[in-house]
Amino acid sequence: MNILKLGVPKGSLQESTIKLFAKAGYKIVVRGRAYIPTIDDPEIECLMFRAQEIARYVEGGILDVGLTGKDWILENEADVVEVEDLVYSKSTAKPYRWVVAVPEDSDINSVKDLEGKTIATELVQATKQYLQQHGVSAEVAHSWGATEIKTPLLVDAIVEGTETGAYLRANNLRIIDTVAESTTKLIANHQAWANDWKREKIEALATLLKAALQAEAKVGLKMNVQKPNLELVTSQLLSLHTPTISNQIDPDWVAVEVIIDEHIVRDLIPKLKKAGAEGIVEYPLNKVIY
Repeated sequence: MNILKLGVPKGSLQESTIKLFAKAGYKIVVRGRAYIPTIDDPEIECLMFRAQEIARYVEGGILDVGLTGKDWILENEADVVEVEDLVYSKSTAKPYRWVVAVPEDSDINSVKDLEGKTIATELVQATKQYLQQHGVSAEVAHSWGATEIKTPLLVDAIVEGTETGAYLRANNLRIIDTVAESTTKLIANHQAWANDWKREKIEALATLLKAALQAEAKVGLKMNVQKPNLELVTSQLLSLHTPTISNQIDPDWVAVEVIIDEHIVRDLIPKLKKAGAEGIVEYPLNKVIY
């Protein structure tokens, strides 16, 4: 039987990745500290590695496909196929940023002020490229963790990953610039991508994962509307296409159903009720495929 070897990120992305796969229709189970999760698809085998390593293992063929950040693809200079951009992270749907941060009272205010300084980071190669692009010469030291506590005692500045910046501010650090932005990527090995069966399997996986992400910002709404109120009710609705309108047993009523952005629903429902909609039901979605 054909098998697709899938790399699942261990660590900060682990929980959000498993939840995304669940919405896409795949159940991944991690038992204790095991590095071989199970998945309810007999054509897929999972291995779990840190996101920093997955691009290397995909490039080397240990994995056919995997999920990792764009930052680690760049850091490893990995030659892989970037199949799909999946904008999710451990707690938000925003791109992950690698930023230059310094103590609040530092006299470093711009990238030019880093000339001759020492910087600690896990993202060494990308930081060196960033400095080179700005014509700045500085020492970049690899950090094995707890990077935020190394300045000012050990280094002048750090390059650290953040989603909101809150953790850096809590450690009395201020951001002076962004080195790189990163989103999670579904990546594939070139030989796997050239294999017809594996490529079809990877593309199907990409479609379902993307659909699950797109559904997170949407909800379904359905309601009952008397025909004289239909035009007023539907004028309030901006759906993916047009509302679905179905006849009911009572010839004076219709059922209206739409897929709509979740963030507008709390303001929309009172307007729909005022326009004559009744029996309004909001429901979550697992997948939306455009």
